[in-house]
Amino acid sequence: KSSKREWKPLEDHSCTDVPWLLLFILFCIGMGFICGFSIATGAAARLLSGYDSYGNICGQKNVKVEGIVNSGLDLTHKKYVFFLDPCNIDLVHQKIKSIALCVSACPRTELKTLADVQKFAETNGSTLCSYELQPTEYTTDPRAAKLCPKYPVPESAPIPFFHRCAPVNISCYAKFAEALITFVSDSSVLHRLISGVMTSKEIIMGLCLLSLVLSMILMVIIRYISRVLVWILTILVILGSLGGTGVLWWLYAKQRLSASALETQIAKDNLQALLIYAIAATVFTVILFLIMLIMRKRVALTIALFHVAGKVFIHLPLLVFQPFWTFFVLILFWTYWIAVLLFLGTTGSPVPNEEGFVEFQMAGPLKYMWWYHVVGLIWISEFILACQQMTVAGAVVTYYFTREKRNLPFTPILASVNRLVCYHLGTVAKGSFIITLVKIPRMILMYIHTQLKGKENACARCMLKACICCLWCLEKCLTYLNQNAYTATAINSTNFCTSAKDAFVILVENALRVAAINTVGDFMLFLGKVLIVCSTGLAGIMLLNYQRDYTIWVLPLIIVCLFAFLVAHCFLSIYEMVVDVLFLCFAIDTKYNDGSPGREFYMDKVLMEFVENSRKSMKEAGRGGGAEGRELKPM
Repeated sequence: KSSKREWKPLEDHSCTDVPWLLLFILFCIGMGFICGFSIATGAAARLLSGYDSYGNICGQKNVKVEGIVNSGLDLTHKKYVFFLDPCNIDLVHQKIKSIALCVSACPRTELKTLADVQKFAETNGSTLCSYELQPTEYTTDPRAAKLCPKYPVPESAPIPFFHRCAPVNISCYAKFAEALITFVSDSSVLHRLISGVMTSKEIIMGLCLLSLVLSMILMVIIRYISRVLVWILTILVILGSLGGTGVLWWLYAKQRLSASALETQIAKDNLQALLIYAIAATVFTVILFLIMLIMRKRVALTIALFHVAGKVFIHLPLLVFQPFWTFFVLILFWTYWIAVLLFLGTTGSPVPNEEGFVEFQMAGPLKYMWWYHVVGLIWISEFILACQQMTVAGAVVTYYFTREKRNLPFTPILASVNRLVCYHLGTVAKGSFIITLVKIPRMILMYIHTQLKGKENACARCMLKACICCLWCLEKCLTYLNQNAYTATAINSTNFCTSAKDAFVILVENALRVAAINTVGDFMLFLGKVLIVCSTGLAGIMLLNYQRDYTIWVLPLIIVCLFAFLVAHCFLSIYEMVVDVLFLCFAIDTKYNDGSPGREFYMDKVLMEFVENSRKSMKEAGRGGGAEGRELKPM
């Protein structure tokens, strides 16, 4: 009897890692308890309605807080929170360092003096000074300098659903951003950057939509013309990088020779930004050409693999929409998580602080609930991403190991989701928990490194960075192994540890193929991302160039390029995932089948040709082996 365990693709289905599913359910119940606790303790009312510095919730009657003056007031008709100094922000404790009051209405016009504040109170019935001052005392009482708002009082409007008066002018937020960006010594630079983003917001939104359209078009191209896709991408990237670099140098030379190039500070900033962009684009183009020169002999191998992956998308068109539903579920969960976090921020009992105002603090073990909440953010987010990986793996496995493609389920994606929910949620929970165990220490080390920045010695700083880098590499390796473990689970319905071991053995036995196929394939998909980013960036340069005289376009262009890369990554990562699943299926197929009756191959003719091309290429490189030398025949 052979000691090898036989693989029976899609024949047996059984529940895997049930204890881990129960543990995950218990963890989610704990998350629900935190949500219920934060709502039951009144945090929801304080968050939505807002509260003043004395512990009163706006828009309702309140209970007296012992030892606090001005608490326990009836504020039924005062529904909005108003800050006397809304721009005084404490970055360390993430709060506004200002007295907060409940008012009847937000000042819709700028109030420049205390007389204007008094007139506003008499006209609108909204007192903007502390409760112990009457409107008639605003201009006569010496306490008004401390108990009334800092003037000029900016024009403000209530935030929808949260009843806070927020300044309408963005200058307040610019000052907040200045405190965050420590390397900006000249505040006028930041003001111009923010004004550039606000002026170009329509262009930014249009370019972001363009990147989404380009990603969809590229997915269609991959689906229908996969044989020539690699060469098309290669040529377009060469032309795009050369064209983008040439346009940048041309714009720089044109503006430098222009008579008005140095007349304004905005023009000088744009000229300097163009020079930096042109130099960076030139260096990037040279490096890109060198990489493509080194990998040119392996391009032919990738063409066949992309063709097979393209056939998968032809049979499984719903794969294209996987990023949408994953992103949608993540957005729903993150919205819930942020809402509960905000509830937790106002949960607790009222406690007087050193200034005589009220703060809400939790006592005992309950104050550590937010740690549990943070772990939940990481684990459940990884769980959602792992569900996408398992769904894609299950659909591609169904396609590969179905000999007659006419017998495929009507919707293999839904069939894969059904198998995931019925059998493999425990495996997904275990795999995502392992990633969480690695990610949490890395985030803690990154937080420590941020807090100790400038205080630790060089040795400690080097050790911290080394540990963070090692944990990052470990996380990436485990993520790749997890993805292949999910594929093995989808094939043979085994638990996570068994699937991970089987997948690891298969990958080690095919290490040269993994290096030759996945590396080149991932690089070509990276070129697709580069193409989308370059195209969007080039369009942004041409559009923003018309506003160069009155808008700084450094930040808008960076925002657009980052968004374009994220969109392209979301779409092409699905294609990359399909390629990896196909390769593992192919490796298992060649290991446990030999083409003889009863052990026929599942792969199609195109993949056979790919194997032959790979074998010839490896022989030419002097790396051919006996196992590669046998002829592979389709059934």
